[in-house]
Amino acid sequence: MQDDYEGFDRFDRAILTTLAGDGRISITELARRIGLSKSPTQARLRRLEELGVIRGYRAILDPIRLGLDHVAFVEVRMLDTREASLAEFNKAVAAIPEIEQVHLIAGNFDYLLKVRTTDMRDYRRVLAERISTLPHVSTTSTYVAMQAVKEDGIAQPPGEI
Repeated sequence: MQDDYEGFDRFDRAILTTLAGDGRISITELARRIGLSKSPTQARLRRLEELGVIRGYRAILDPIRLGLDHVAFVEVRMLDTREASLAEFNKAVAAIPEIEQVHLIAGNFDYLLKVRTTDMRDYRRVLAERISTLPHVSTTSTYVAMQAVKEDGIAQPPGEI
């Protein structure tokens, strides 16, 4: 039964939800869980990969066990927000490994960065040596996270499974 969400039916959504929770599941087990045989499940999976809905598979590392338990969110205000300046900033910010996420924001500031480091001293170094020297940065404001309440990175497809 096809729904209106970009041609994805309940089987497609079930594949996406299942893989979001366990990307290492076998095709046989995936087919069993969604209620289809192996061949149609493989065909659907290939189609979702070809459409770019499934962009890849990766290991999810535990940053706390890796000693990266300091998280700061940084508001960045730009001196110049023309396209060329934003492109230059985007390229430079992508090269900083401590920055996990970068979002262009519609609001009172221009970018929101999620920065993960070992501790406050390491964060201060990254801020002073890397973030503050990014092209076209006017000011920054830092917010330190006390606890991650939800951080699994799993977005569920719309609709009921």
